[in-house]
Amino acid sequence: MPDKAIFLDRDDTIIEDTGYINSAEQVKLVPAAAQALVELRKMGYKLIVVSNQSGIARGLFTEQTLSQIHERLKQLLAEHNAYLDRIYYCLYLPDGAIGKYRKDSDWRKPKPGMLLAAAKEMKINLAQSWMIGNAYIDVAAGKTAGCRTILIKSNIKPPVKNQDDPDPDFEAINLREAVNVVKRELTRKPAPPPQQEAPKIESEQPQPQEIPQIEDEEIPTEQPQETKTVNQPISEPGRTEQLLEEIKFLLKSHHRSQQFTEFSAMKLFAGVLQVLVLFCLVVAIWYKLSPTGKDNAAFTAIGFAITLQLIALTLYVMHKDR
Repeated sequence: MPDKAIFLDRDDTIIEDTGYINSAEQVKLVPAAAQALVELRKMGYKLIVVSNQSGIARGLFTEQTLSQIHERLKQLLAEHNAYLDRIYYCLYLPDGAIGKYRKDSDWRKPKPGMLLAAAKEMKINLAQSWMIGNAYIDVAAGKTAGCRTILIKSNIKPPVKNQDDPDPDFEAINLREAVNVVKRELTRKPAPPPQQEAPKIESEQPQPQEIPQIEDEEIPTEQPQETKTVNQPISEPGRTEQLLEEIKFLLKSHHRSQQFTEFSAMKLFAGVLQVLVLFCLVVAIWYKLSPTGKDNAAFTAIGFAITLQLIALTLYVMHKDR
């Protein structure tokens, strides 16, 4: 009987997204992501990452660097007894800067190529599988492939929906809540019993296989290496630390979003007015302290400063409410 799988986006689903990650040192797990993967494996799911990696086509990093990033990801997960079965990624981009990667691809989400390839190679039952990610392209890829879908929808960093984007089957604020959705749905509609027992966490786990898209050639596979796991029960203090890590992650995401606020001419004009306010105040002080004591000129400058300040504040408020 075919296996069932959880297809996972990588950035801001399993690891924190700081932009285009271009070194292994930047890899950091999303809080509670590793424990969520452990729970999903206990439910009998294969764990498969499907990720667009257009940074290679853009010339931001190389395939070798990407391999190092994924090795670091596997290492961090293994420290929590969490393991991936395979990693699929798409290198291509229609308007990429690197010639050999400059093309469209069926593997690039929202197309379902990576999910279909995994289903064929790993004998996955897509109807019994899930696609979980933080973007609507993940939802589209999952629905086209025939999976049920969960959209990771953070209040601090919500995904942008276009008019043609499909709605997910479910929404969750993080991967841990997505696990609860899967558990609930399994209880509501049990899947057919597998022919063989699902692997236990305490048993030996295979190393994940990392599968790039390769056109017109056989996809290379690696012989899985066995790794013994160590039981690490989570104590109450550990759960508290997890919650603190999640709060820290949300605050950092909010800080990153503030760093990239939208530029507008309205905001620029308000900034110029703010400079003029300071100039008027300096002029008022200069007139007031001058030997001639031009009080009328000083009051006029203060009046201009107040007026300009009110205009600047109005523009800032209008920009914020856009």
